[in-house]
Amino acid sequence: MIRWRDPRAPLTAVIAAGVVVLAAAFLNDDQVLVAGAVIGGIAALAAAASLVVASLRSGGHRPTAMGARWMGGGAVIWGAGLALRPVDGGFVAGFADLFLLLGTVVTAGGALFAADRKLPARSVLRHITDAYLCAASIFLVGWVVQLRHVYDATADPPTFTLVMLPPMMGLLVTCAVLPSVAMSRARSWTLSLAGAGALVAMNVAGLAVAVARLDDGAPSAWAVLPAPVVFLLLAAVPWIQWSGHGGGPMTKSLVAMVPLGLVAVAACTLLVHVAGGNAGRPVTGIVVVAVSVVLLLLVRLVVVSAVNVRLRGLVRLGERQLRELAESTGDVVFLCDYEGVVREIGAGVEVTYGYAPDEVVGGSIFDYIHPEDVPGIQAALRAMGLDEENAVAGACLIACRVRAADGTWRPTESVATRHVGGDELMLVTTRDVSDEEALRNQVAHLTFHDGVTGLPNRAYFEERTREVLSGRTVGNVAVIFLDLDGFTSVNDSVGHASGDYLLGQAARRLRGAVRADDTLARWGGDEFAVLVETGGDAQVAVDLAERLVRAVSQEPFRVADRDVALTASVGVAFAEDDIPAGDLIRNADVAMARSKELGGRRVEVFAAQMHADVVRRLELAADLQRALIEHQFAIEYQPVVDLATSRVTAVEALVRWWRGSVFVPPERFLGPAEDTGLIVPLGEWILREACREVAAWRASSWDIGLSLNLSARQITAPRFVETVEEALAESGLPASALTLEVIEEMLVEDAEETIKRLSELRALGVRLAIDDFGTGYASLAFLRQLPVDMIKIDPSFVAGLGRDDTLTLLTRTIVRLGHDLGLIVVAEGIERPEQLELLREMGCTRGQGFLVARPMAARGVDSLMRTSLTV
Repeated sequence: MIRWRDPRAPLTAVIAAGVVVLAAAFLNDDQVLVAGAVIGGIAALAAAASLVVASLRSGGHRPTAMGARWMGGGAVIWGAGLALRPVDGGFVAGFADLFLLLGTVVTAGGALFAADRKLPARSVLRHITDAYLCAASIFLVGWVVQLRHVYDATADPPTFTLVMLPPMMGLLVTCAVLPSVAMSRARSWTLSLAGAGALVAMNVAGLAVAVARLDDGAPSAWAVLPAPVVFLLLAAVPWIQWSGHGGGPMTKSLVAMVPLGLVAVAACTLLVHVAGGNAGRPVTGIVVVAVSVVLLLLVRLVVVSAVNVRLRGLVRLGERQLRELAESTGDVVFLCDYEGVVREIGAGVEVTYGYAPDEVVGGSIFDYIHPEDVPGIQAALRAMGLDEENAVAGACLIACRVRAADGTWRPTESVATRHVGGDELMLVTTRDVSDEEALRNQVAHLTFHDGVTGLPNRAYFEERTREVLSGRTVGNVAVIFLDLDGFTSVNDSVGHASGDYLLGQAARRLRGAVRADDTLARWGGDEFAVLVETGGDAQVAVDLAERLVRAVSQEPFRVADRDVALTASVGVAFAEDDIPAGDLIRNADVAMARSKELGGRRVEVFAAQMHADVVRRLELAADLQRALIEHQFAIEYQPVVDLATSRVTAVEALVRWWRGSVFVPPERFLGPAEDTGLIVPLGEWILREACREVAAWRASSWDIGLSLNLSARQITAPRFVETVEEALAESGLPASALTLEVIEEMLVEDAEETIKRLSELRALGVRLAIDDFGTGYASLAFLRQLPVDMIKIDPSFVAGLGRDDTLTLLTRTIVRLGHDLGLIVVAEGIERPEQLELLREMGCTRGQGFLVARPMAARGVDSLMRTSLTV
């Protein structure tokens, strides 16, 4: 498709061409010759200028720039030749012919540059030979049609040769250029095509001028008229945008056939001429041209034959190398027809499958292929054996099982292609993929199975649960989650390798407890999951869960030459209508977590309330984090008084949470804060704030101490001791004024680490107290190991004073024990006057409770300090 960059360009070219034609209609031959030369020269200059502008605007595209410059130079040289042509005289006329020939060569060079064709060195000679065959064939046809009459009329062979030589050389150059232009796919193809068109037009005009000069000795006026038109079109070409290009498959075939076609036309023309009795006296030049054409054709034939022989050899060599390469990789290569009959087979069949090649040749491949795979392979072979239009293109990939000589079926992959040596044969390359198949199976097994226990893994269990739920029609489906209680201590004590060995033992016990139809999987860590299809009886799943608990706890596990006793926490969840697999598994996990919270070694069946509790706990944890950021917490202080004088000696800092206008009791949020780890930043804030308040009160000459409760998470935090030291330094509170309280259970759970941290705190000068004393399991032992300053009697003992003789006796014993050890004894939970009197009578030095003083905000403590130091 052609589009003009500037619409004025084609209009100018048409007007100029019309002017030339109109001038020719009203002028005689001599005048037309002169006018054509003048107009041609002007048009040549215009074409050169336009082409130079195009080269400058090419945007750095070298083929366009070089082609336009050379073609512009050719137009200038052509114009000079046309300007010399009207001058009468043999020498000047010959000089004009040389200019025209030189312009043809330069323009041809420009067309080749614009075509941007890179020809291999081996193709250049063939290209020149084709150009000579084309030019010679055209000359021979022209000889028979017209030139022989001109030759006879001239009766001067040297003059005929001298006059015809320039246009024939131009014809040879044009024939050499045209194939490259036709095959070009360059961006500047339009420019190269215009140059080729100009060459053709100028060659036709040159031949016409030569014939006219040989006829009457002077060129015809009409022979110069095409030149201005050609120059004007060359001037317009840079302003054309062409959306197509050359070089298509059909073009390539036509270019290859043109030389032979022209030779055939020339031969037929000569034969008709000779057969008509018009041969006359043979002309030496014509004979030489005809003989040269025949010799070139013979040379071409020999070259083509040699190339064909070489190509056949390369094909055979490639085929042999292909077979050797395939067989060196363990593949079996064979030829067969489309009915499956083996015509030839490589020696690799004996190495791979155990068959001798002679045993297989002549037989059918279907004798060795698994019967289930035969129909598909037969269909593939029939598809490949169809005619060219309907046949399967390219290679055909075939996967099947092949029987080896030992009777085993080997998985194989084969590639079948049409054999280049025959249309009725296929070249098949077969590879034994038994090792790859085994590896794939192993990878698939590892993907869906646990490497420690050999049980299905989490991915398999989730997928299997989805399948069972999607295909369920009747009956119940249940998921059981099991967690090994205390397994973490096994890894810590005997190592992870021994822990894995214990997991393997547990997996074998659990496998023995489940039914054959149940799916047992290792969920991860020390957790296992069972998918149960109960068949409508929910009790089946509960009974199975009980068996799993007994299987784990019935006898100790033997690990690293020691017996390890474990129990199991088990949760059961039943599938409801349209419940997703993920929700069912989650419910079983929630039930298992509930079982663990209740002490383990039990079975819990999921109830909707469990999930609601988990959701509330998560929401509460999120609210806790937000409350910490938004400073929603406050501190209240409960006075600790000297029971003998009622004087306030210390305050215990208690955290309070106001979520908006709603008060959240500490028992509701301290547990989740401990579980989520938020107790650490919350405890650090309480420590810093309380130290600052108490330090301010002490600065007012009030000798008062501060007590704080510690959690297990706070003590084990990485920088807890440094945090306490920094809080004391920032507030100015003496270390001896701070008392940190811990409960006995914290000392028992991780005794070594806890005692180490508390000892570091004691080294700072901080006082230590055991809270809720008397409710733990190792009170006396830790009193000996840990330098404690204070014990606080649990409120459950104080509550029984005056009502329960046993609790009264125990309380008296604790107070006496504290005195004997030199410790401060604080009674908690004093709410009745008789409790206060009995504690005073026992000699308990300090106490706190609602009867003594209720918790109060910092403002209340300020008021207490200003009014009275007793309560």
